[in-house]
Amino acid sequence: MTERKTIFEALNGASSFLVDKGRDENAARLLLQHILGTNYSGLMMRMQETLTEEQLTTFHLYIEAHGNGKPIQYITEEEEFYGRTFQVDESVLIPRPETEELIVCALQSMKKIFGEHAPIKLADIGTGSGAIAITMKKEWAEASVTATDISQVALEKARINAASLQANIDFRLGDLTEPISNEKWDVVLSNPPYIAFDEAAEMSEVVLAHEPHSALFAEEDGLILYRKLAESLPTLMNKPAFIAVEIGYKQGQAVKTYFQQYFPKAHVEVLKDINGKDRIVFCEITE
Repeated sequence: MTERKTIFEALNGASSFLVDKGRDENAARLLLQHILGTNYSGLMMRMQETLTEEQLTTFHLYIEAHGNGKPIQYITEEEEFYGRTFQVDESVLIPRPETEELIVCALQSMKKIFGEHAPIKLADIGTGSGAIAITMKKEWAEASVTATDISQVALEKARINAASLQANIDFRLGDLTEPISNEKWDVVLSNPPYIAFDEAAEMSEVVLAHEPHSALFAEEDGLILYRKLAESLPTLMNKPAFIAVEIGYKQGQAVKTYFQQYFPKAHVEVLKDINGKDRIVFCEITE
């Protein structure tokens, strides 16, 4: 029979284990909050409660998995993005806070260019978990949103998220702009794979071992998909319209050059994230 422990005892033991493994000890608290269905304040108030045998067994399994490198989000199978909970597993990337800045940029630009509540057509290329497409639909109800991905498994996860968050999205399977090539668009957003293969040595073992490499890495020093997007989008955009893509912090000038080449009359700029790093290339098309 498993030894009974209070929340305080279980948390202390798990935190020490994670520190010994070189992991963040705060993960223990987050995993236990998930198991108990509570928040930080709720957990603090219950420190002297005794965990059930089932809760303790689950907690030990979770802690061991994280100690061995599995991201918390793949253990709990969820992540918060722009105030909403998205389901994730190892078929999709874990949504990042940096991508929330792409959402902010897009919403501000839509208000400026089209006016608030305009009925625009928006495409999210390489949707993964659906975080960008679903968030844009929830934040701009009048938008008609289409989301594409080359992975059928990723699209299934995105559909689950759209259903649970009550977002009406048109999901399409295919590579880059191929599934949207017969229509005109007001807004195109994308957070494509952009890590160069030779950067893998600098990356966290947790990311490399668990997140899908097809959603992380790209050829041509991580730039190939930006070049292909810039090449294929000119005939697909309305006027006015805009394109915004998330980039790696070293890629701003290269990606800007692609869009300047294929949209010579557009306003193209590199926007920095909250940490002052290049994060978004924005292309506004007016003529």
